[in-house]
Amino acid sequence: MASNKGKTVVITGATKGIGKAIAEKFASQGVNVAFTYNSNEEVANTIATDLENRYGIKAKAYPLNILEPDEFKPLFLAIDKDFDRIDFFISNAMIYGRPVVGGYGKFMRLKPRGLNNIYTATVNAFVLGSQESAKRMEKVGGGAIVTMSSTGNLIYIDNYAGHGTNKAAVEAMSRYAAVELGEMGIRVNAVSGGPIDTDALKAFTNYEEVKAETIKRSAVNRMGSPEDIAGSVYFLCTDEASWITGQTIVVDGGTTFR
Repeated sequence: MASNKGKTVVITGATKGIGKAIAEKFASQGVNVAFTYNSNEEVANTIATDLENRYGIKAKAYPLNILEPDEFKPLFLAIDKDFDRIDFFISNAMIYGRPVVGGYGKFMRLKPRGLNNIYTATVNAFVLGSQESAKRMEKVGGGAIVTMSSTGNLIYIDNYAGHGTNKAAVEAMSRYAAVELGEMGIRVNAVSGGPIDTDALKAFTNYEEVKAETIKRSAVNRMGSPEDIAGSVYFLCTDEASWITGQTIVVDGGTTFR
């Protein structure tokens, strides 16, 4: 596998779960890591220092509220001061808890505010982050963009209509981006994960039920881990994936075909 050593990845939301695993994967391959956090600066800085010490790369954390679209331009200007290039962008950050009230629940209980927040955090965040990244990728001859999706847009998951429909939307947007950014040497793909054992999943009111059902449906009889997703995301940013663009890679342990 060709080396990505010395290149730079930008990851939104990398202080826990899937985002943290993605940061670890890229750092372990010699890739410099710029990542965002929502509120816990101390934890973010500790992660950055740890990645630098263990892998000999440059890592730095930046605050970002993905519900505030105007924060993306200043974010990338700050990254420009610390890194001389951007090669990869991973749109990973998500919201849960109070911001999704009205967006997480049964169909008849869905409300515009919660649905709009999920759209902003899923589709808008992908678009704005990709636009800023693409400008910089073009200067270095291209790159790769990956957005996180979910198999909740393929199969029914209780209370997941708001998230599932927005994941379908971000997959569609990534295909449009792939066509238009291809001439800049930029590939765009999505990774659609089945239920992954993270804090975000634990925030679901029916977490234990989802976990049990996932293990039951999985062809390999286990829950997915953040590392399962991170490996696929990294692969899509390698030369070995140079003819893969506009695709959604499903990483679900076989849970959607049983």
